[in-house]
Order: sequence, then structure tokens, then C-alpha cells
Amino acid sequence: MKLKRHELNPIIKPRGGGWESVAVCNCAAVYKDGLVHLLYRAAGERDPYISRLGYGVSRDGVNFERKAEPVFGPGEDYDRWGCEDPRITAIGGEFYITYVALCKPARKGGGPPRTALISTVDFINFRRHGIITPEGSDARDTVLFPEKINGKYVMLHRPHNWTQKFIHEKGGKLYLEVKENTIEWPLEEKPDFFPEKAGIWIAYSSDLKNWSGHKLIMQGKEIWESGKIGAGPQPIKTDKGWLLIYHGVGPDKGVSKYKTGAVLLDLNDPSRIIARTKDPILEPEKDYEIAGDVANVVFPEGIIEKDGELYIYYGAADNTCCLASCRLNELLEACQGK
Repeated sequence: MKLKRHELNPIIKPRGGGWESVAVCNCAAVYKDGLVHLLYRAAGERDPYISRLGYGVSRDGVNFERKAEPVFGPGEDYDRWGCEDPRITAIGGEFYITYVALCKPARKGGGPPRTALISTVDFINFRRHGIITPEGSDARDTVLFPEKINGKYVMLHRPHNWTQKFIHEKGGKLYLEVKENTIEWPLEEKPDFFPEKAGIWIAYSSDLKNWSGHKLIMQGKEIWESGKIGAGPQPIKTDKGWLLIYHGVGPDKGVSKYKTGAVLLDLNDPSRIIARTKDPILEPEKDYEIAGDVANVVFPEGIIEKDGELYIYYGAADNTCCLASCRLNELLEACQGK
């Protein structure tokens, strides 16, 4: 099963000579009151490369009216060098947006980056909630579930440093390598297992600020996702389980490529995988996905469901925003190998 690309791709391209003239990519989406709201990462120069968030709105999910100025950007020490890769989740009448916060220049690795949280009701005024991922975790690909599960908020995240390469034990204590430094394990809890490659972890919270119960729930299985995996857009609740679109990175004819898969998580225990696609449902094939700031990338971050159809918004080669779609029931069947 493969997603169908929209014939007008890329649906959002760089424009003008300002803040979004170099790249627009990695777009988050939410559907409310007949409108598709899109937040996307944008950059206006390559050095320094500082990302801000742009906003567009659409009735058909394809043609977007974009704001002339960024709606959100650097404002604290932790994101002074960029705000990247948003994900939107509607919770209790508000829109909560996770984004990658860079405290150092993007071209120098960004930090290590951490995930910050903001919220809004109108995509004009935003409230900052600060950093929500642990110190030193090099955390990206963080997304919230749209409702509490067993009385707790739930998030998925991808701590790149929580792998066997960066974790060491000495004298009964756990240590974490962070860039050129080594720090003592920053949490009271200690996970039972660390993977060889970066994978998807789950965590729980009562206040959307303090998170605990961190647990690895998913690793790459197939060759196309053997390098690392990370969550895409907000999970969609279905009668079969929580549907999560994710990306995987792995070799393809000697070239590293970002591809897209899907997984079903248990409704009452989202740490449990029910079913999963074996093959990618989207991979770099078009020129705009193959060539760009980062070659061979399809990077899903936005999803809406409308009349049984899924609209999946993705960044192509870190340069443009694109759209692919499928029937919800077809993707659920693909997850289950049907």
C-alpha cells in the first residue's frame, strides 16, 4: 500500500526575499471548524540558518492562505537559534504545539536540541510552556496524544542519545554522553533497556510539563528503518487502535533515505504495538523529494482525517511542503498486513 501524492505538489514553496525565502518544510496540521490549519518551519538565509514558524489556513487542505510574517520564532535562550519541526495536537479546546528548540546554531548541531511546548487558541497568540524533554537527551520527533489515557497525558519522543553508544555505567551510577561532555543520568528513574539505534519512547504526565515513565516502545525492524525511527504527526484515534505515522531512516542502494511507515498502538496502553506496516508507505521518488537542503527525505509531521480520507502533510528534502493521502480503512488494513 502506498500513499498517493497530490498532483499540485509541492503545495507550499519558498517565496520572497525574507524569512521564508530559503526553505519551507516539515509542516504540522490540524482540522477544526472546516479549516485546515498548517504550521511549517521556514528559513530565510543559510548562514545563520534560523528557523521560524509560518502559518497557513485552507478550506480544501491544498490551497493555503499564508501569513506574511512568521507567527512564532526564537524568544528564549533555549530556542534562540531556531524553532523547528512543529507538531500540533488539539487538547481541551486549545492547540498544543511541540517543536525542536535550538540553543546553538543549526549548522553546529543545534545544542543538543530539546523539545519545547507552546499552546494557542488562534495561531496568533502563543503561550510558552518551556522545555519538556530531559536534559542531554537530544530529543526530537516529540508528539502528544489528543486525550488523556488512564488519567495521564501521553507523549512520544525520540531521544537520540538514549542508546547504547552514549550510555555508560560506572561505580553503580549511570552516565550519559552529551556532545563532548559526560553527565550523570538526569532522571530519578532508570530505564531497563537502551537500544542500539534511536527509537520511539513513551512518557506520561499530569501537567504537560513534568514527564516520567519513559519507556522504549518501538525500534526499526526492516532495512529501510534500520538507522533510526521517529514519530510523525499526532496519533489518530480509530476503532482499531491509535494510528501513528512515523519516519524511518536506512540504506537504499548505498544511499541513506527517510521513508514513512505506520503503526497501530493499543487504545488503552499505547506502549503496546498491535500492528505495523512492513514496507514504507511513502519514500523519496520525485525530484522535489530527492534533491534539496537534505537529499532523499520525506518527513511527515501533519495529518487530518476528513470523511474517511487521511491527508498527510510532509516535508520534502528539507525544502518544500507536500501532501499525500489515502483512505483511512486502507491504511488500517495495511498495518495489519491485509
